[in-house]
Amino acid sequence: MAGEAFFGHGSDDEARGIPADLVPYLEAADAPEEGADQAEEPNAAAADDSARDAALRALVENSLLVGPDPTILAEITGDFDEAFADDADSADDADWSDDADSAPGVDDSARASRTASGARSNATSPHDAALAAAADQVQLDAQVRRIYESIVERAPEHDIDPTLDRVKMVLDILGDPQNAYPSVHVTGTNGKTSTARMIDAVLTAFGMKVGRFTSPHLIDVRERISLEGHPISREGFIAAWQDVESYIRMVDERNQEQGGPRLSFFEVFTVMAFAAFADYPVDAAVVEVGMGGTWDSTNVISAGVSVITPIGVDHARWLGSTVEQIAREKAGVIKPGQIVVVARQSEEAMAVLEERARQVDAVLRVEGRDFEVVDRQMGVGGQLVTVRTPAAVYEDVFVPLLGEHQAHNAAVALAAVEAFMGGRALDGRIVESGMMAASSPGRLQVVRRSPTIIVDAAHNPAGAGTLRDALEESFGFSRVVGVYSAMGDKDVEGVLSEVEPFMDHIVVTRMDGGRAADTGALARVAADVFGPDRVDAVEGLADAVDRAAALAEAGAGPSDRSGILVFGSVHLAGDMLALAGKLPE
Repeated sequence: MAGEAFFGHGSDDEARGIPADLVPYLEAADAPEEGADQAEEPNAAAADDSARDAALRALVENSLLVGPDPTILAEITGDFDEAFADDADSADDADWSDDADSAPGVDDSARASRTASGARSNATSPHDAALAAAADQVQLDAQVRRIYESIVERAPEHDIDPTLDRVKMVLDILGDPQNAYPSVHVTGTNGKTSTARMIDAVLTAFGMKVGRFTSPHLIDVRERISLEGHPISREGFIAAWQDVESYIRMVDERNQEQGGPRLSFFEVFTVMAFAAFADYPVDAAVVEVGMGGTWDSTNVISAGVSVITPIGVDHARWLGSTVEQIAREKAGVIKPGQIVVVARQSEEAMAVLEERARQVDAVLRVEGRDFEVVDRQMGVGGQLVTVRTPAAVYEDVFVPLLGEHQAHNAAVALAAVEAFMGGRALDGRIVESGMMAASSPGRLQVVRRSPTIIVDAAHNPAGAGTLRDALEESFGFSRVVGVYSAMGDKDVEGVLSEVEPFMDHIVVTRMDGGRAADTGALARVAADVFGPDRVDAVEGLADAVDRAAALAEAGAGPSDRSGILVFGSVHLAGDMLALAGKLPE
């Protein structure tokens, strides 16, 4: 797509704004790869057999069929009776129809893979079709993993080189896909992802095809790029990478020749998201910044509406150690003529945002002045919220998320959607439908009962304070045990000080990754805050949760309610969701 769009304008590269020194790279990018038409390697058959074995196991492990299929289990163990399989297939044929693709147990990637491959059309039974789908999924997952690993090798998303030039250069070659749709740009310290998801859900309820870019992911990297409320498909992720890879490589080479770095991990994903949204195509994009605002890779968009959630101290190493310094970085998303929806802020942060708005002639819509939460009542699985906006009052809107902070996020989201839709009052029934569909995985999410295990991604003192209030309001626990881990650059003492008053015991553990804090270091800080008698250190998450469960149940009476809170990092939340078998959407 990108290459064709770029080269389709004629030969006058300079007239099109493409630097002359990039033209050779463009030509090289379109040249066929060496050996592309060569025959397959001799060991291809062995590789196919290996992939088939993996597919068989994936089929059973992921329960693609309703209930275990003895013929598949027999194939895995090597004890396979072909006559029995033939009889089973014949019996199944009566129930196998052309519209089997619509069956609830067949996912989108399986349907797409089977349609794309002529061989799949010969499937004559649910057994064959499920096996083919499993094989396709294993291969696609492996390809997604290889792409992700190649991108991870780049500079990490927290390694900021303050320039937008690299991203702008790639997007320019791609034809500026980020300008192909209107956008809402979301920044702030806490509540960005939840607010972005609510905006997405309400816009979707109004019939729009919405693309959403958020970070980091919980389990699967595809979560970062959402299309119509779901992570981009495996095929879509692969296509997005293939669409931009050669142009990213070209800009990398040019920058390295001039002594500069390659595009970072986050820059690559930003480019992929914008290109995927244009290819889909979406009617609107909701784009969350990765970090800060001014130099964030997403700040190449010209959004008509920006959203700034509550600003606090986080990422101090990169953004500054005071709220005022961080607010200046966040204020960089404010563009001339924009409508900027601003959540409740401290006086220091608000002064910075107002100054920036005056400088660029942007219009601020401020919570507490232009919109507000009028009322909220607890409900089963969420809360009923009444919100006043500049155009209307939306009464008793059900928000399926817990905590007062989510009511305020909902108010911000509604004000943003109103602004995006031209400032008019919205149809209340559609607003209710959209908000009811909103979700925010890993945010005060219950993943198990008896004992109750709750997962939350709170990773800074402000987030931990909000978590404390929400937990006390939404759950009547008499005893709470925490499972905690964090990145090494986080304010561990500040976070633990916020939760210590309501937590009976804490188990610290370790996450994977080079940035993760050492368990021993976490235990020492926790002992200072909680006292050594209320702290355990356990290396593995599963073992840490088991230890927390034992502590929670041992200290509670027969009528007491005990809870386990797994918190401290988005990465830890993702690990816990994976452990509990909860896949986010």
